[in-house]
Amino acid sequence: MLEISGLGGLILLVLDIWAIVSVVGSGASTGSKVLWVLVILLLPLLGFIVWLIAGPRAARA
Repeated sequence: MLEISGLGGLILLVLDIWAIVSVVGSGASTGSKVLWVLVILLLPLLGFIVWLIAGPRAARA
């Protein structure tokens, strides 16, 4: 299993928080938002990469 610690872990945490905030601020349905947040939380690195490629984006001001 891949273990991320130190500076890499901190960077991944910041990126995951950014992804979750972006998902919550997106125009996606509530069910879709919950699913994306769970994917990002349960699979931090893989979830972030998948969200980056295919996830909903926050609405632009």
